[in-house]
Amino acid sequence: MTSIEKNLLEGCLKNDRSCQRTLYEKYKVPLFRVCLRYAKDRMQAEDMLQDGFIKIFSDLHQFNFQGSFEGWMRRVMVNTALQHIRKHKKFRDTIDLDQLNEAFQTSEVATDQLNVQALTRLIQKLPDGYRTVFNLYVIEGFPHKEIAGLLGISENTSKSQLSKAKALLRTQIIAQEVRGGR
Repeated sequence: MTSIEKNLLEGCLKNDRSCQRTLYEKYKVPLFRVCLRYAKDRMQAEDMLQDGFIKIFSDLHQFNFQGSFEGWMRRVMVNTALQHIRKHKKFRDTIDLDQLNEAFQTSEVATDQLNVQALTRLIQKLPDGYRTVFNLYVIEGFPHKEIAGLLGISENTSKSQLSKAKALLRTQIIAQEVRGGR
């Protein structure tokens, strides 16, 4: 941590509004991207971001100035997103995968040609449970056991939702390619 960052955090701890504004401006974009991955749309992501920053400022005294401050904030933001999702109890399967075309289920699709915004939009279209497990496992790197504990579901449910999320993403990517809209 640089001395500038340390001074900024110390100012925030003293409720210095200009330091809080500077911190917000510096980290709002990367943390908003985290929220976008968990949210179903931009408005929900904005709510998550706002709630997350409130939590960051109220819990800032818990940061011990060791390790990555951005990593700490990211963890707070992920937890805030999970709380938001749990509050609305949206972990039920909402799509019958048996209705998906078999060709879509077996095709391998290269996602490296998708830009980040397009991939984020596809992830946002996933049902809440699928999207949450996908983000926690693929993006955040949590093991299924920890995901199960965080979400109050079984490990097998976590594995199942990840598998279904991947299948549905694959289908969405193929459909997008067929329409020619990358």
